[in-house]
Amino acid sequence: MPSLDINEITKILKQRYPFLMVDRITDYDDTHITGYKNVTINEAFFQGHFPGDPTMPGVMILESMGQVASVMVGLKLGEDSGKIAFFAGADNVRFRKPVRPGDKLVTKVELLKQRSTSGKAKIVSYVDDEVVAEAEFLFIIGDTLKKEKSEEANK
Repeated sequence: MPSLDINEITKILKQRYPFLMVDRITDYDDTHITGYKNVTINEAFFQGHFPGDPTMPGVMILESMGQVASVMVGLKLGEDSGKIAFFAGADNVRFRKPVRPGDKLVTKVELLKQRSTSGKAKIVSYVDDEVVAEAEFLFIIGDTLKKEKSEEANK
């Protein structure tokens, strides 16, 4: 099965430390992708969430889910497309269990539909094969800032 390391992921995603929430893609095809984030105590958000009881904020779990989905869309669009998937909304969001330092947050994405400018994906995240979060994400596909700047420069 194909996989991507962090160097290949950062060619697709625009996020960087401390906001990069996916470490590796373990397999993918046109409609499915699996990736993970190794959650460590070094994450900046653990300083305040919560002292003495470090728990990954739900919004950061959602960010990790979205980034794995963005990698799949980016692979489908192609590196030279000048396009990127932007988060547009979430439905049926559920958090089932806390995520803590030392956990391996595994995210599985199923692309439900994709059009030229939008799409929808079902996303489930696990720790030790137990569901910790699930949601349906809506996304739009737009131009990257890099492409917009280069078009502006050519005017």
